[in-house]
Amino acid sequence: MKYDLVVVGGGPAGLAAAVEAKKNGIENILVIERDKELGGILQQCIHNGFGLHEFKEQLTGPEYAGRFIKQLEEMNIEFKLDTMVLDVTPEKQIHAINTKDGYMLIDAKAVILAMGCRERTRGAISIPGERPAGIFTAGTAQRYVNMEGYMVGKKVLILGSGDIGLIMARRMTLEGAKVEAVVELMPFSGGLARNIAQCLNDYDIPLYLSHTIIDIKGKDRLESVTIAKVDENRKPISGTERTYEVDTLLLSVGLIPENDISRSTGVEIDGRTNGAVVNEMMQTNIDGIFACGNVLHVHDLVDFVSAEARKAGVAASKYIKGTVSDGDYKEIKNGFGIGYTVPQKFRANNIDKSLEVFMRVRNIYHDMKLEVKDGDNVIMSIKKPHVAPGEMEKIMIPKVILEKIQGNEITVELVRGDK
Repeated sequence: MKYDLVVVGGGPAGLAAAVEAKKNGIENILVIERDKELGGILQQCIHNGFGLHEFKEQLTGPEYAGRFIKQLEEMNIEFKLDTMVLDVTPEKQIHAINTKDGYMLIDAKAVILAMGCRERTRGAISIPGERPAGIFTAGTAQRYVNMEGYMVGKKVLILGSGDIGLIMARRMTLEGAKVEAVVELMPFSGGLARNIAQCLNDYDIPLYLSHTIIDIKGKDRLESVTIAKVDENRKPISGTERTYEVDTLLLSVGLIPENDISRSTGVEIDGRTNGAVVNEMMQTNIDGIFACGNVLHVHDLVDFVSAEARKAGVAASKYIKGTVSDGDYKEIKNGFGIGYTVPQKFRANNIDKSLEVFMRVRNIYHDMKLEVKDGDNVIMSIKKPHVAPGEMEKIMIPKVILEKIQGNEITVELVRGDK
């Protein structure tokens, strides 16, 4: 099998990338999805709030996915469901398997990696205590309740204030469960401010920051969870223990980009994002292999995933057509307060009007300025009254500024607003 473009993953990133590549003149496209339907995680996200940026209206997850699936079908873009990609070689040969076609070798001129992300589990965070039934990741509970029709429990505690956990606090309440509390290890929430307001405050669900679980009890089914406040070193403080009698514990303790295939291919991974290192065209260190969406870095909104995926679709189209300009790379370094930036490097001659740089900050900061520096020279400065790790930031650096850079790198950092 030979295709111009193969997209690995049929979630929001893969769908948007394939549609955009088709719009840019690439005819022979294949989307490979391991699930039984397109749409990825959106199919179990039945709450609204999707599409405000992309479609200028509020949609549920399935509605949002449906818009892109419809475009895919109208454009006659080929896709394979229930198909597992086993390997992608640096030469852009895809090894895949399903029950209909058997083992397949697929050659592509370009590959877009759009595998999304997975949840961090109990084993990854080493919670002490017994191991009874009734402990789920928030996403698993979401699938059980929204798609399978199973109620996972009646008295619930949630560890971690990621967006899925916050949304499930509301969902469980609406289904008749009692959510005792949301417990967060960090001194700040990992979720969007609007989700804290709409999912916790509106339902009088308490959020305990700087707290963690120190014990779990239960023989067959979960019976109780004990939490405690933690100090600045995240160690439990004696005397602050509190025990909740619950039958269910949901874990919302972070998402990890699904990069097992990327690593085996030889894609360079950024240890801060757990996603690929990419350039201004969303291309990895391997020629003709691109990455976008949550497999690259975890996004807040699916609208941003779609926008980023479109960039990858356009870039892959240019690569297939042979219209990419070569040039010397400039690195994007992170200064004070910046956790990571994507992309990590760029060539100014491949940028049309401006370079979009996504980032997350390390802590909650007030009255700051976001500065971009060429050495000691400030080439761009933006006021930031409030920034937090739970909300992704982005800046647009005009091409005319990037073309004037003297050094081999630029630095993005936060500085006090009064400086």
